[in-house]
Parts: sequence; structure tokens; C-alpha cells
Amino acid sequence: MIDIKRSRHRLLPDARRVLAKPYLPGEEALLPGASRAHLLMERILAVPESQVAALNREILQRFEHRHHRFTEVLARQFDSVAHYVPDAARLSAERRLLIGAYFTHEYSVEAAALFNPSIVLAPDQSGVASGSIRFVMSLRAVGEGHLSSIEFRSGVLDATASMTIDAPGTRLVGGRRTPYGGFDKARFTTKLRELDAVNELSSSVLDRLGATFALDELERSLDALETHGTPHAIWFETVKIIRALASSNYVTTFPPDSQLGERVIFPAGPNETRGMEDARFVRFVDDDGGVRYYATYTAYDGFEILPQLIETEDFTRFRISTLNGAAAQNKGMALFPRPIDGKYVMLSRKDRENLHVSTSDDVHYWNDVTELYRPQQPWELLQIGNCGAPIETESGWLVLTHGVGPMRRYAIGALLLDLHDPRRVIGWLPEPLIEPDENEREGYVPNVVYTCGAIVHAGQLVIPYGFADAGIAVARLTLVHLLDALLSS
Repeated sequence: MIDIKRSRHRLLPDARRVLAKPYLPGEEALLPGASRAHLLMERILAVPESQVAALNREILQRFEHRHHRFTEVLARQFDSVAHYVPDAARLSAERRLLIGAYFTHEYSVEAAALFNPSIVLAPDQSGVASGSIRFVMSLRAVGEGHLSSIEFRSGVLDATASMTIDAPGTRLVGGRRTPYGGFDKARFTTKLRELDAVNELSSSVLDRLGATFALDELERSLDALETHGTPHAIWFETVKIIRALASSNYVTTFPPDSQLGERVIFPAGPNETRGMEDARFVRFVDDDGGVRYYATYTAYDGFEILPQLIETEDFTRFRISTLNGAAAQNKGMALFPRPIDGKYVMLSRKDRENLHVSTSDDVHYWNDVTELYRPQQPWELLQIGNCGAPIETESGWLVLTHGVGPMRRYAIGALLLDLHDPRRVIGWLPEPLIEPDENEREGYVPNVVYTCGAIVHAGQLVIPYGFADAGIAVARLTLVHLLDALLSS
């Protein structure tokens, strides 16, 4: 029997944590044809100049203390809608600010739910007491419309693996999105082929581009396609897919003076319009000793899912891109924390039911895939998946799993993989490691416990986990006891 200790920590949704984000009224045409945004702009421009400053003072009094660099946010929002104004350059600074406020709204990012965390060693370990470590925890936050975004917390595990979680900060900040620095044409073509969008038109667009290309070069090639007289009905769908794919690759950067707990990676790409789900962060150490953080997550547009990759070195600048290949077709991909025999290795669930393992020379492209483990125990018969990046131990690669059983009840289990050949399962638990207890089964989605990653410190396996898709708890256990149980199985 493995002794599981649940801590008193509870991270629960807080509706007061709001993000100032763009608000654009519906673009449906109103008789005689003007859009709502145009009509709103006309009404704002009709406000007498003598009233504008007073309106701004009222807005700042109500909202400035709730947001990081609030006036800068409003200024950016004005810039994004300035094309609705015939002569925007002639507007006063005060009116620009007012327009920005009308096209901004507060979004409570975790009003509905907060769950499914992952945890990694923080990049900055300065100032931490001897025997302690600082960690970064990612969280899935769900707000209005069941829209998922990625939040963060920081904290310390002391010499006994007891956890302290830092206060998250009171003013959320969204990242500034910028285009992807350069696209690899071979990868881009591969993804278009997976999207069934390689045809004569898309090939002609790509033929005008080099082996690597920037977004503006892609746009010029698309413009050339239209200019050459291709019928609109023919090229519309192809162009839409190409632009959607390009827009799914971008960079999000946060102000250096913002706190980690204030940063929210909010959905920005067209394939994640309904959310960014279940980020699995891992601290990846390359063969040359270089350290980089990766996270796989699921982009969801309300109809289809798309596995995506996040890359960062400092949790301030995040590069977001699509994952490609036959193995990158479903939810729940999790990267191993180092290369094995010179290759990247990834856990996946290619068929939605069973665990698989993939290898690749390129972290963005996954084609080689091998089935690893099928559900065997009653508590996992519906489906099985990983619960984050494998953890390297002397006994093998420790993989936390989630299994789904009767009444769609989720539980957390464990596998052990061979250290040199992770395609070999050398141990598994016949019973769940963590199940929802009576204090955890009720919530947004009942009877669920789920984690996207754990960490080892001071001989303890520390597992933050979501319960009932309603909040986050923390459990820990002695690592050697778990490994003994896995090996004895």
C-alpha cells in the first residue's frame, strides 16, 4: 500500500482575476449596411470634446487599479480599430483613449474552473534556501463560454518537499502577440498535406517562397495568387486554410516587470478560438546541456482539435507552433525531458484510447509511432492517457497515467518504462494511485482527478492535480515506495 499524503493546498477559481482584452461588437450588417463597429465608432465620435476627459477619468477610476499598464492597453485597442475612423491621426489623445475603452472588456479567465496543472523546476533558483527549490506551475483556467487559457503560479518546495505557493498577483496581463519569425517550408507543406490542402493553388503559393519564409512574404505570394485571376470561389478555401495555419504559429511576449502569476497565455490562433487545453510543461535538457522549456497543449476551435507546442526559456517570451506528422493527431502528447539515443521522444494517444510512444529528429515533426500500453484494469478500460512528461529515475521512466472507468470516473495511475528503451513497459500499478475522494468528486465535471505533470524533490513525488475540473489539490508520496510497487508488479 502506497501512502498518499494530500496537502491542505487548494487553488480555486477566483472571478476577480480579470484580463482586459479586445471587444469588437458583432460584425453583422445592419440596414443600410453599416457594421455595429462602424455605428459604435460614429456614436463615440459624436461625444462632445468637452465631455471626453471627464468620461476618461471615470473609466480610469473604475478600472485602472485592476489592470497592468491600463492606459497602454487602451491605446493598443484604439490602434487595432483605428481603421474605422476616416482621419484617426486628427483625434485627440483623450478621444483615442475613450475609443480604446469602448473596444475593450474585462474577461474573468478562471470564473468557471481552474484545474489540470503541470509543475517544473523554475529557470531562476537564486535566493532559494539550501535544500529547497523554486517551481513554476501551469494551470488551465476556464472562463465565460468555456474558453480555456493558460495561467501560472510560482512557489517553493522546501528540504522536506513541503510546498509554499506564492500569491499570484492582482492584475492579470495578456501577452503581446507578434508573427512567427520564420516558417520552414517543408514543415508548412507537411501540415497542409495533413489538412488536405495541398493542391495546385497552394503549391503555386509555396513555389514562390524560399526554404524559409516570413509572414509578409507568404502574404505577398497569396496576393499574387489572387492578382493572377484565379476565381474567388476556387481559391477562397485554400487561402483560408493557409492563413489559418500561418496564424497558428506566433510569439507571445509579456512585460518584464509583470509577475509570473499575472501572466495569461490567452488563445490567439484561429485553431484555438475555443481554448488552449491541458498544457504539459517539461524542463528539457539537451545533450549539450542547454535548457529549454517545452509544453504540448491541445488547440480547440469548437469542432476540431490540433496539437500545438510552446517553447520558452524564461516564461516571458513564448513561441507557439503546430505539431506535425502522423503521431501528432490527438490529445495528450507529452515530451520526455531529454533526448534518448540522440532523438526526441514523445508520449501520445494517437487513437484516443491507448498509449503510444514516438521518436523524432525534429521536435516539431512526429511520424514514427509505436503502441505502448492498452487499458487492462477495470478503472482504465474506457481509455488511458499520460499525465505529463515522464520522470527519469534510476529504475526507469516513471509515467503517471490517467484512466477512465465506469461512470466516466477518472483516476491517476502509473507505469514504469525501460530507461534505455522507453518502448518497453517494465512495471504498472494494478490499482489507481489517486482517486477522487468524497471531498473531490463534486464540481464542474464530477468524479475526475487529473494532472499534467509532477516533480521529484527530496525523495518525494509531488503531484498537483485537478479535481472535478473545479480546483487544484496537491498530493505527495515517497518515490522509492512507488518504484518498488511498480517493479514488484
